[in-house]
Amino acid sequence: MDRISDVALFLRVIDLGSISAAARTLDLSVATASQRLKRLEAELGVRLLHRTTRRLHPTPEGLLLAEQGRPLLDELDSLTANLRETGGGSGVAGTLRLTTSASFGRQYISPLLPEFLAQHPQLRVSLDLDDRVTDPVGRGYDLAIRIGELADSSLIARPIARNLRVLCASPDYLARRGTPRTPADLAAHDGVLLFGTHGLQDVWQLVAADGVTHPVRMQARFESNLGEALRDATVAGLGISLHSLWHVHEDLRVGRLVVVLPDYTLPTSAIYAVMPQRRMVPPRVRALVDFLVARLGDPPVWERAQAGTPEPAAAATPSGAATLKRAAAPSSRQRPAPAKKRR
Repeated sequence: MDRISDVALFLRVIDLGSISAAARTLDLSVATASQRLKRLEAELGVRLLHRTTRRLHPTPEGLLLAEQGRPLLDELDSLTANLRETGGGSGVAGTLRLTTSASFGRQYISPLLPEFLAQHPQLRVSLDLDDRVTDPVGRGYDLAIRIGELADSSLIARPIARNLRVLCASPDYLARRGTPRTPADLAAHDGVLLFGTHGLQDVWQLVAADGVTHPVRMQARFESNLGEALRDATVAGLGISLHSLWHVHEDLRVGRLVVVLPDYTLPTSAIYAVMPQRRMVPPRVRALVDFLVARLGDPPVWERAQAGTPEPAAAATPSGAATLKRAAAPSSRQRPAPAKKRR
């Protein structure tokens, strides 16, 4: 057990980048943590870390231990948690490391966590709000919330809610420039566009009621890699933008923005709970995923708000194992489960 706990300490050092930071999270003194790392290196007969004045860097042997040791510890953690659950305890305990985008996390995940933690007093949540798409396994996360298409990977994904998207503009902009009636009319308008790892997203695929897709290339008046900046620019009247409904539904509700070309739809994606592939999902992870599905699911809360549907009473967290699938990119013409209705 000492070796297992020492490997767990080593992985925490790798994740956080310093012995002192890892020691704080494990309620250890820095001296004790350093001694345990030296003990692990002595037992294995290899150096695991290069120590510099500013940061620790894993050696090749340290990288190998992190790569192959983390899944083993994850499986042991899952096994012990499931055994506790079988033995009569809730099993929802320990620390759950969660990452999601800054905008979605602040708007929808963070407000729900106090209720979830109140249901599970033995649980601690570490929430990382980051718009960069990071490797959940390499960074030691239990769960990541991802929006949009997922690349094929060794991760496991469960849909939480569908992700409808809309074109929108401010009333002031449309009053000055006119309201587009067809996709071809967009050529005379300014675009507020997102750029990311795959370049500028300047081609919009609008689908008519008859199923015909009309691709439109927009000219950017303003571009940014941050959705909040695009939303602010659109509200300020700089042009027309493409947004997920969850991001702008409040602006649409109060009239700061209006939907452009409402008779056309855009390819639908989904919001996923993504987690490392494990034979057993830890109860704490399964509990949070079930909770998020219950609170944000079909129809999503932003669709209910947009349609003026009253909020339902708080639903009980679903019980039983989550239905999981290997992460894969959803087809633009296939609506992701569990969506059943469109509003």
